[in-house]
Amino acid sequence: MATSRASGRVMAYVESRKNLTGSACGIAGLALTFTGLAGAYWPVVIAGLYGAGALIAPPERPPAPDFPDPSSQLETVRAGFATLREYLAEVELPPAASGRLVELTGLLEGLLAPGWVSEALATDPEAIHTLSRAVHQDIPESVDTYLRTRWWTRLTPGTEPPERPLEQQLSLLHREAESLAAGLREAEARRQQTHTRYLEDRGRAN
Repeated sequence: MATSRASGRVMAYVESRKNLTGSACGIAGLALTFTGLAGAYWPVVIAGLYGAGALIAPPERPPAPDFPDPSSQLETVRAGFATLREYLAEVELPPAASGRLVELTGLLEGLLAPGWVSEALATDPEAIHTLSRAVHQDIPESVDTYLRTRWWTRLTPGTEPPERPLEQQLSLLHREAESLAAGLREAEARRQQTHTRYLEDRGRAN
């Protein structure tokens, strides 16, 4: 294994910019030798030119990490949302919480629907992160916690009904999704205003 690592390092240096640039300069030294300009010191000339070339070569840099682009992340969120809908279809919730959940999932469905809205989302990684967190973590956690707490509440009557925290959580998540939608709307409004100013400036120029 040590031999393999050593040979790998050797091959990496052979293919490096330093070695390639140094070799090119060394070849120039050979040309000087063949023309007689290097004289008796030709080995020193070749070695010196190789070393100089290796020093001036640009440093090696590792390739930048290839992270998934926002559009592919959006597809992952859509798939997760479909799985979430299947899970919620099997859950029995109280009417008030169920109504809030319908409003929330309807808003998320609109944001995730293919089209110009998702195109706008694809340019905003933070918005995609917010949706991913709601779909993959927040909503399932809220519902599952309610179901588990409801079971314990039946064993210990007189405690706070778990419906209230669930309704509050769903309301907060809906508010967050509404804020996200409002941000996208404002971005489109600014784009419209910018185009209006452009047309006005073009008209004055003419």
